[in-house]
Order: sequence, then structure tokens, then C-alpha cells
Amino acid sequence: MTTAEKIVPSPSSDLRDFVESRSGQKVFRCYQCGKCTAGCPAAYVMDMGPRQIMHYIQLGQKELVLDSSTIWLCISCQTCSARCPNEIDIARVMESLRWLAATEKSKPAEKGIERFHRLFLTIIQRFGRVHELSLGVSYNMLGIQPFAKVTSIPAMFARGKVAILPPRVKGAAEIRGLYAKVRAIEKEPAKVEVD
Repeated sequence: MTTAEKIVPSPSSDLRDFVESRSGQKVFRCYQCGKCTAGCPAAYVMDMGPRQIMHYIQLGQKELVLDSSTIWLCISCQTCSARCPNEIDIARVMESLRWLAATEKSKPAEKGIERFHRLFLTIIQRFGRVHELSLGVSYNMLGIQPFAKVTSIPAMFARGKVAILPPRVKGAAEIRGLYAKVRAIEKEPAKVEVD
């Protein structure tokens, strides 16, 4: 018979302080109703639902949270944030956790997911929207698997799912400008709202 490790909540934790500072969200406003997890379209592939991540942040369980696949599998669709009765922007909390994991060079629970996340955002910054062929080639090359899943490409071309040339997006320069603004904001600590 195995025994569960006893987790003792503390009135303050470095993890909670960081998340609240970075995201601007009050983590203790979450009372574990579960609406975020019930509405999450990616919850079925996560090792913990968004509700559990919020709970472990409240408990200050940094290692458990950063080792979770959930923070990397979150697709930032905002469904959790829209459903939260306390108006907590949970997607923003997840983004702050990804930032912390990347900064501390935590090894993501999902192999290659941090690389995919970084490349996806870089390609959107460059072209204004995702270019699947660039994403796939870059992902494979950085993963030192240049021919991984290459057999699926002809069928994707035939169905019009992959374009050879990057898309022309009206306002791509504005999107690059948004990225520059975000980088500037990321260098400043967020202000936590006061109840």
C-alpha cells in the first residue's frame, strides 16, 4: 500500500507570488468550481486539468506545476478564462507558467512541446499567421529528425492543407509591432489587481 505525500499549504509561496505578479491574476480567487477544466478542449490530453494547476499554485507546488504537461498543452483558447465565475484569466496564468518553465530551463513533460511553442510563435511573428510547411521543417530540423512524418506531406498538399509559399497577410508589419510591444511589457513586472 502506498501513502500519499502530505501537502501543507502556506500563506505565501514564491510560485504564487510570481504567478500573480507576472499574470496580474489573484490565484486565491479560484475556489475550484471546475468550470475551466470542464470547458477546456485540450483537457483530455493533459495530465492535470486547469483547476488542478490553479490548486497546486495555491499550495505553492512549483515543481509539480512546472513538470506538468498541462502548461505546454494549453492552447490559450481562453475558454477557461471565459467560463471562470471569478473572472480569473487562467490562460494568462498558464502563459506565466510557461515563461517561468522556459526561464528556469525546466524540462517540459511533453517532449518537443517547448520547441514547437517557440517555433509557432516565431513563424506567426515572421509571416503574420502560421505557415505549416515552415513550422514542420523547422521543427524537424531543430529536433534533428529532418525526415520525420515526411510521408504525410504529399497527401496534405493534395488536400490543400499545406502551402508551399508563406501566406501574404495584410498587416503583418503590425503583428511584428505587437510582438515588440509584448517583449517590452514582458520586461516589466505586471501589477496585481487589488480586491
